[in-house]
Amino acid sequence: MLAQFSRRSILKHGAASGWVLLSSLTCSNAAGREASRESHGLSSFGRIGLPGDFAHFGYVNAAAPKGGELKAQVINIIGNQSYETFDTFNIYVLKGNGAAGVELSFDSLMTRNRDEPDAVYGLVARTVTASDDHLVYRFFLREEARFHNGKPITANDVAFSLRALQSMGHPAFKSALADLETVVAEGQQVCKVHLKRGRGRDAHLAISMMPIFQKESFVDSAFDATALRPLVGSGPYRVIQFEQGRFVEYERVRDYWGARLPVNVGRHNFDRVKFEYFRDREVALEAFKLGILNYREENSARSWATQYDIPAVRDGRIRRVEIDSGNAPPRQGWYFNLRREKFADIRIRQAINLCFDFEWVNKNIMNSAYRRLSSYFQNTDMEASGPARVEELAILERHGQTISPVLLDSPWTPPVSDGSGSDRSLLRAANALLGAAGCRLHGDKLTLPNGSPFEIEFLDTASGLRAHTEQFIGNLKRLGIKAAWRGVDPVQYQYRVANFDFDMVSWFSLGSNTPGTDVRYLFGSMNADVPGSGNIGGVADPIVDALVDLVALARDRTELIAVCRALDRVLRANCYWVPMWFASSTRIAYWNALNSPEAKPKFGTGAPESWWHAPAPSPSTVR
Repeated sequence: MLAQFSRRSILKHGAASGWVLLSSLTCSNAAGREASRESHGLSSFGRIGLPGDFAHFGYVNAAAPKGGELKAQVINIIGNQSYETFDTFNIYVLKGNGAAGVELSFDSLMTRNRDEPDAVYGLVARTVTASDDHLVYRFFLREEARFHNGKPITANDVAFSLRALQSMGHPAFKSALADLETVVAEGQQVCKVHLKRGRGRDAHLAISMMPIFQKESFVDSAFDATALRPLVGSGPYRVIQFEQGRFVEYERVRDYWGARLPVNVGRHNFDRVKFEYFRDREVALEAFKLGILNYREENSARSWATQYDIPAVRDGRIRRVEIDSGNAPPRQGWYFNLRREKFADIRIRQAINLCFDFEWVNKNIMNSAYRRLSSYFQNTDMEASGPARVEELAILERHGQTISPVLLDSPWTPPVSDGSGSDRSLLRAANALLGAAGCRLHGDKLTLPNGSPFEIEFLDTASGLRAHTEQFIGNLKRLGIKAAWRGVDPVQYQYRVANFDFDMVSWFSLGSNTPGTDVRYLFGSMNADVPGSGNIGGVADPIVDALVDLVALARDRTELIAVCRALDRVLRANCYWVPMWFASSTRIAYWNALNSPEAKPKFGTGAPESWWHAPAPSPSTVR
């Protein structure tokens, strides 16, 4: 499947949700004894939804033809990938800018069913068993599983992959595998995993979704080396050609070992998949209109509303759809670098929040198509709302010496402006907060409490958000803050973000319907100073640390909801970001040779992993 996670989140092959093996396995009463029954899948807080003899996932067309080509701008990024360029095919380490689509070349022990919020089913692993204390797991591999060079996938390859990712992988992988104690091969077909006591609820699911590498292919090179040489994979696609920084193209593996597995039926239908790189969004749109690309996910609401009135759309050669993914929206915002003294005072962060006029930006730049983010768990049961509930209070009281009234009342939400672009009442309030924090105005220049000029650089790598940021900057300048937008090339951006060399940065992590150890990676102090980690702002708060641990260890969904709501209140009260916005659906434009199943997954769009190519009707036959 095509990745749905950013480089700064827990990755596609890692766990993006909190999972625990429960009723899908039968457990004995003796501590540490392995369950007697093998399971074909793992689930969270209940039974898996599909029987052992299921034929295919419910959102695919099992009869979809194979053929044709998908041609798209880079859609999503994971690991060290970039939207603008690439210089390595190893996307699983921190160094370099990884090529788009590499994840298509790798299989994992299990893979997700997107009709369930937190269930996975066997891919390379035929079945799995677990000890009753959920510390020991045995994955039983399929004998037919093969790498692209024809050699079998063995338990030694799985063990090597997990160890390499845990010790040398991208920080997101390291974090996801933090609870892995040992992994050993028991023969060629059984991989035994032992987890640490107190492990996170989703630790074994993270393991089940990690990419599997061929151990022998790294005999002469280090795992964390970067090179423009494709790694040996085992997945449905492999690299066929590429030009550094311009495009990378994959071909479907005709003798792919897993093509007929139930988890793959109706998926991976294109003979070729090509990703092209564009620094300019407008140039990419024109390439799509000319048919150079045949699939596009449109991130600009204004472009969606105003730039598709062309003959190909009117006569049906280009089609447009909006799909509600059912997923929690990304946590997109401008993040403060809390490691810098200028942002240490919450009043300064609150004042800066008052300067972004979302209402003006939404109307004048984004065609009024978006809603404002306020929660770290927006549009889910985990989002805090209204006064704190009894169960939330109990959690907060247990982990805080005193509870601020801010946490008892309705959670913090961004201000609503008058839509003028420079709401005077909000700017006056911001000015008062800055003064209370010790900032002083000298002429038209604001100084920090230590007497140095107050300057903010907004770091970005593409111009797509520049207009939005410039509105923000204009209001900051009215208060005497020297603010500026700084666009840098992808290599410099990756290096500066990984090493926390910024004041504020536009950044996002994908939301989750079942949060787990991912929140440790995003908000835990243990990751605040780890280069390349997801704790982009440098949150380091003992109460937050206690709460993210509770999220990772929650025993059922009811407990998880209460803990996430408490965490949401604390994060929002501390004003660690200036939240941006979200859309309720994904906008997709495509040429009519592409087809999609009637059914859509409950969590995700199904695009383009379950789509296929078929001969397009001529314009005269389109109705």
